[in-house]
Amino acid sequence: MKVNIIGAGISGLSAGCYLQMCGFETRIFEKHTIPGGLCTSWKKGDYTFDGCAHWILGSDSGSSFHKIWDELMDLNAIQFHHHDVRMAIELKDHVNKYGEKTFYFYTNLNKLEAYLLDLAPEDSYEIKRLVNSVRIMQEFDLPPILDDLPFWEATKRGIKMARYWRFFKLLMEWKNETNFSFAKKLKNPFLAESIRTLYDEHEVNMLVFTMPLAAMDKQSAGYPIGGSLKFAEHLEQRYLSLGGKIHYKTPVHKILVKDGRATGLLVRNNVVHESDITVSASDWHWTLFEALDGKFIDKKSQQFADLKVLEPYYGVVQFSFGINADLRHLPHFTRFPLEKPIVSPDGTSYDRFEVHLYHYDPTMAPEGKTSVVVSYYTKKGDFWIQLRKSNRAQYREVKKAFQEQILNELDKRLGGIKDKVEEMDFATPASVLRYTNNWKGSAQGWLPSNNIFELYSIGFYLPGLRDFFYSSHWSQPGGGLPVAAKQGRDVAKEICKKYKVPFKTR
Repeated sequence: MKVNIIGAGISGLSAGCYLQMCGFETRIFEKHTIPGGLCTSWKKGDYTFDGCAHWILGSDSGSSFHKIWDELMDLNAIQFHHHDVRMAIELKDHVNKYGEKTFYFYTNLNKLEAYLLDLAPEDSYEIKRLVNSVRIMQEFDLPPILDDLPFWEATKRGIKMARYWRFFKLLMEWKNETNFSFAKKLKNPFLAESIRTLYDEHEVNMLVFTMPLAAMDKQSAGYPIGGSLKFAEHLEQRYLSLGGKIHYKTPVHKILVKDGRATGLLVRNNVVHESDITVSASDWHWTLFEALDGKFIDKKSQQFADLKVLEPYYGVVQFSFGINADLRHLPHFTRFPLEKPIVSPDGTSYDRFEVHLYHYDPTMAPEGKTSVVVSYYTKKGDFWIQLRKSNRAQYREVKKAFQEQILNELDKRLGGIKDKVEEMDFATPASVLRYTNNWKGSAQGWLPSNNIFELYSIGFYLPGLRDFFYSSHWSQPGGGLPVAAKQGRDVAKEICKKYKVPFKTR
């Protein structure tokens, strides 16, 4: 059976790989010239700037996502870097008992626990409660990847799954605990401010902190040397080696429908590519309201489109600088407070500054030089998108002025690097929309609800449309690379079930 797949992002490539393993004949249609979608990086002069992966959950066997990556690519061919310190957070109001203003978020759980207990022995109960919770999480595959097994193997797995009551008990304990509420329980003012500012003064459930930490401690959340695009190229090579075909520079205009079934794709130059099955691993809103002209919408879909269920994930404004200076003496990832807030042209005010130095990846800059990224979240992606659409010259001028403001702050922080800047780049939500079609320039699909027990999802099927499947990082709130890869696997498994084909992962 022939399958057309829209989008060569992580979901599309993942779906293509699994379908090829299962005997389907697939083709992927991609508007860009490279694979990866949002999983990307780009070159400017001698520098590479990365726009995605800070870590890959499942880079080693300490996470269940390792199973999926291992099925999709040769992980041994990728060098992963594991940070000793995930982040250095400079505080505004308090110092620790050594007179230091910086909090270090260690990735080794024993080291982090000893550090926290040394700084705040008066908070030993809450510190140990937090650390013990992470250790409990490490006992389980999260999420469990469940495939069909023979009866006895399935029975043994079922017995093992009964142990998950401990994890669900843990979820109940932490379901309402955020960095704000946890910080209020702490007696030490330095530690309380550190926990409160983990997410730039945003209130976030503590499970968002503890779950990645569980994988980082096991060194199963490494950064892929070479960056995001290089990582995506490993997946592209796997797909091509399985016999799949990718049509780059081939934007899809319409999903063709006849008698209630998807029959093919209309691409650039009005070329038609017919197929037995169509999979969209592209933007959710574009798929429903542009490629299908809004003809297959139910009440649930309309509520999502009207933003009555969830919000799109934040957009990102990213400033990238190629600096002729060796900055390896500085922490790779730092947040610090500003003396005066920075106000974005879109009206968002920022009280803190975030600097990411890629000195740990030798592929990002020549020896003795450094790729540096400063980025901010924004909920006003439409400002950038509409400005670029309506007045390209003004868009460029606004970007230039904002970039100069950021460079001045960076110069103050890094100590006179302004005259050493060799390359500059500024990406906005309009850039994301331009290259990926991602609705409102969102960086990751849907923003998760504050209630972790609210299970929102976008289904594989659309009402009234046969031989069509939808699956991407929009399918599950939060998105991210592991979720995107799992969605590709899940949709391939669903297609195999629907058309009575054995699902294979090798």
